[in-house]
Amino acid sequence: MKTFIERFGGAMRGVLHGFDRIRFRGTRRFLANVAGMMNFLWHRQVLLKDFRAYAGEMTAVVRQAAEATALRQGRPVEYLHNSVMDKEAWARKLAQRDGIEQGLIGVLKAVECCRSYEVGPNRAAKKLELRSKPSKCLHYYHYFMDPQVGLTYVRLQTWFPFTVHVGMNGREWLARQMDRIGLGYRRRDNCFPWIDDWSRAQQLLDEQLQTDWPGLLNRLLGQANDALDIIDPGQPTPYYWSMDEGEWASDLAFGSAKTLAELAPRLFRHAWLNFGSGDVMRFLGSKTVTAQGPHGNFEGEVVSDLKRRVEGTRIKHRLGGNWIKMYDKQGSVLRVETVINQTRDMKVFRTKEGDDEADPSWQKLRKGVADIHRRAQISQAANERYVEALASVDDSRSLAELAQAVCQPVVWHGKRHRALNPLATEDGRLVEAVNRGEFAINGFRNANLRDLLYAKPASDEAEQRRRSAAISRKLRLLRAHGLIQKIPKTNRYQLSPHGRDVINALLAARQASTAKFAA
Repeated sequence: MKTFIERFGGAMRGVLHGFDRIRFRGTRRFLANVAGMMNFLWHRQVLLKDFRAYAGEMTAVVRQAAEATALRQGRPVEYLHNSVMDKEAWARKLAQRDGIEQGLIGVLKAVECCRSYEVGPNRAAKKLELRSKPSKCLHYYHYFMDPQVGLTYVRLQTWFPFTVHVGMNGREWLARQMDRIGLGYRRRDNCFPWIDDWSRAQQLLDEQLQTDWPGLLNRLLGQANDALDIIDPGQPTPYYWSMDEGEWASDLAFGSAKTLAELAPRLFRHAWLNFGSGDVMRFLGSKTVTAQGPHGNFEGEVVSDLKRRVEGTRIKHRLGGNWIKMYDKQGSVLRVETVINQTRDMKVFRTKEGDDEADPSWQKLRKGVADIHRRAQISQAANERYVEALASVDDSRSLAELAQAVCQPVVWHGKRHRALNPLATEDGRLVEAVNRGEFAINGFRNANLRDLLYAKPASDEAEQRRRSAAISRKLRLLRAHGLIQKIPKTNRYQLSPHGRDVINALLAARQASTAKFAA
């Protein structure tokens, strides 16, 4: 987001990048699938016809222990009758009322959806079988005020496979870190309009990535319920921790609410009108881009929606289970946020799981906490691409000033190059081609433009060379006008910051109607 900061940095106080809301999932992997569960029951000598009674006994023990933890500490246990209740607000209000600065605040219990097991008949095999299925059961929410991470909760499923969720907020955690070292700040909700030292605050956010995640999460789980070890006594199998959902937020704090109020409508309008599905795929790093177009072989759905709420405006772009969104917070903070729920198309450079002696290679990104660093890198890159694409939204120069340079001949490397006529068909197609969203990640080559600017494949090798030479001349023309630049040590090109400003303005002019110009 270098170009954005260069342009609007004078009106900004600082920038922060890091996790906002985080939800971890804890599973005992041998209980998380039917085969493992069957093996577990075999070792416990539990018949399938007795499974429901056995599971009920385990559930009763876990529920008793969950409530006993609260009763020992004199904290309330309340049943949640309304599913739309704000649990976090309930916990904060209770902590403030009772003056709780550390320890258990209270426990909420509610019947919620989960995935569990049932035993039913297999008519073909004429025997009982264990099945995994969506279900509902009682869940306990233990809310804590933790000295390290602040307000956090542990959500415990009280039926097999006893899945656990732990939720926390990276910005709440940052506030604790800044309090510890005496760094001044102003906080509103979960953002910071002002910090005494933004670079030091960013260092503290970066330190969160160095956390011993299993140690932290196991400690929080142990405080909530110490009865889970009865499931497999002797040598309890540790929980496998994965990041179920992580919101990686880039906060751009402006000096005043008035400044952001003037700029934000133009940013949201630009994102709504100009960011197509190919751009969203580019922001989220999708590699499914081919010469046939920005979608390539992608068969999913890309959705953008814009909402105006009391708190402010929010635009959200969703690609499958992942999304990137932008919204204004607390008057003077613009937040761009990437959420990654599906990691199967992403890669991390590591050794194969279970083979630490092998050479590292690009492997599939896991949701486990071991790959949090890479997940943060991917999310940060998405935020940067998004903000960089917004950098051209507000340019005080007129269209005539922007177009003047490219609409005149120039001399580059001692040779004269003709003027561009971006409103004409040929030059208009050229600037549209180099501005395509899929080229912002890895740039474009001569061959990419040939595929876009020529409707039919070359009939022979001579025609292929002729087309290649013609595209090379067009590339030199764009370089002469400063619209594109060569990526060092490659045969690829990308738009220059100046080129992005000029081309976006010219393309907007090409697509605008006379009524829009008059307005």
